[in-house]
Amino acid sequence: MSESRKLAAILAADVVGYSRLAGADEDRILARLRALRSDLIDPTIAVHHGRVVKRTGDGALVEFRSVVDAVRCAIEVQTAMLERNAGVTLDRRIEFRIGIHIGDVVEESDGDLMGDGVNIAARLEGVAAPGAICLSEDAYRQVRSRLDLLVNDLGQTKLKNIAEPMRIYSLEVGASAKAGAITPLATPARPTATSPAAPIELPEKPSIAVLPFTNMSGDPEQEYFADGVTEDLITALSRIRWFFVIARNSCFAYKGKSPDIRAVARELGVAYVLEGSVRKAGNRVRVTAQLIEGASGNHVWAQRYDRDLEDIFTVQDEITTTLVGAIEPELGRADRERARAKRPDDLRAWDFCQRGFWHIYRRTEADLAQAQHFFRQAIEVDSGLARAYAGAGEACFFQIIGGYVDTVDAKANALRFAGRAVELDGQDAFNRYALGRALTMVRRHDAAIFELRKATELDPSFAQAHYALGMALSTSGHPEQALPHIDIAMRLSPQDAYYGQFLLRKAEACLFLGRLDDAVEWAERSLREPNVQWSRWAILSAAQAHLGRMDEAQRSVDGLRALRPDIDLAFVRDYWPIADVGALDCLVEGLRKAGLPD
Repeated sequence: MSESRKLAAILAADVVGYSRLAGADEDRILARLRALRSDLIDPTIAVHHGRVVKRTGDGALVEFRSVVDAVRCAIEVQTAMLERNAGVTLDRRIEFRIGIHIGDVVEESDGDLMGDGVNIAARLEGVAAPGAICLSEDAYRQVRSRLDLLVNDLGQTKLKNIAEPMRIYSLEVGASAKAGAITPLATPARPTATSPAAPIELPEKPSIAVLPFTNMSGDPEQEYFADGVTEDLITALSRIRWFFVIARNSCFAYKGKSPDIRAVARELGVAYVLEGSVRKAGNRVRVTAQLIEGASGNHVWAQRYDRDLEDIFTVQDEITTTLVGAIEPELGRADRERARAKRPDDLRAWDFCQRGFWHIYRRTEADLAQAQHFFRQAIEVDSGLARAYAGAGEACFFQIIGGYVDTVDAKANALRFAGRAVELDGQDAFNRYALGRALTMVRRHDAAIFELRKATELDPSFAQAHYALGMALSTSGHPEQALPHIDIAMRLSPQDAYYGQFLLRKAEACLFLGRLDDAVEWAERSLREPNVQWSRWAILSAAQAHLGRMDEAQRSVDGLRALRPDIDLAFVRDYWPIADVGALDCLVEGLRKAGLPD
């Protein structure tokens, strides 16, 4: 077996207490590790040009072309794990230790690495604290002037089976992040709900975020009810055109947490934050709400509402009206009236509908099927409830995206349900949005753009509608017009669980405009976000191929096929709803150059 020597940056990582975790529930821990690898670890390694040399069950050895790439990759993984472990009990958390060294290694003909460079990285990982990154002095010297890092100098440390003591530096991501110390100078990550954020300029309009109301019922089954009250308030406030309202997904990033309200206001860029709780017992419901000024943390007002369950809509209207009066007294009655959603004739229909939306946001195959069940129950109870039809159409959309259903039937159902929703209530932005999405899926882009523009006119704070409009414009030959709507979506929902898809749409528009370097940059950023989808790799690979960066493009195709092993160019042509021939050819030819087969 032939071998060669070279200088390499080596990252070694493993899971803290893996034997204990596996002993408690091996199947669960293995499933969680596989999920972490597919949607966080492997995409992050690929973005930073790493190569997995070997896996060791609960760990990995990774080679990078530079220490800077290795450290950036480690920071992103450890920071993401802070978010994923939020709310998880200590005995069930998956935490990584990471060691990074640069040194001489021996590369075997099969790509395996051996030598002191590998051994030292492994020993550094062994002395790292849970969630921390240990750097050798040689590695730290490479990054100290290129990355703004706060580290602890551990001094000369004796490592197992290493002859001479080594000076070690520890980067503890959790502790440093709280102090605002970790800020990679290039391509800074967007603010998250668990890390400090630079202040965002406040809109000229009165601006507000509604945090998820706490379920005080003592029954986890009532979570959907508290979530439904919250979502209805967000929807009602969004209908007031004079308000700037943060989108539902970003507000729900704080669910189950007890954040500093002033920090929330800074991270989301709003002047006010509304929080509250819901307690449901029998036929009675208690709703508490308090409005807080973001800059000072002072309470503007607080109120408690005790009502019969049938009066829940009245409570929502009272909260909305009080908010309007407290934030913008000059708003007239007509604007408050427009904030009221069309109510179902039967509270059971609302209940079924809220259960449906609760399952939709989870987006698994089983949840989407359950969502369809609840929406159809709502329609049976109240055949005039437009939101239930729109919800059923949206569930069809996600079932298509996930590949869970027959595509032809699901597209027809999405159009039928969303079309009926607009027939029943064309003044509800969500109904227009659902129809616009369904029309985009069947490549009826002109009609889709009409519906989605209508949705953004009815609700200027509807982030998903701006995102969907950006997609429809980009894929129909108007990528330049798409970019402002994508930017608006990113501003309205900066903590969105699917923020990576916003970045993907921006990369897609740049690709179609021929701005290839920008397309690569935005696609790479999208891959650093959770919930990675294969389409992000597709855009990145096509842009890299058009730039002649063939090695990188081929690695991106490998990332694409890891998520969708059976993919080929024919599938891309059929799946991607691109009506513009030039745009479709741009994407397909790029993927062909990168090595995706016909």
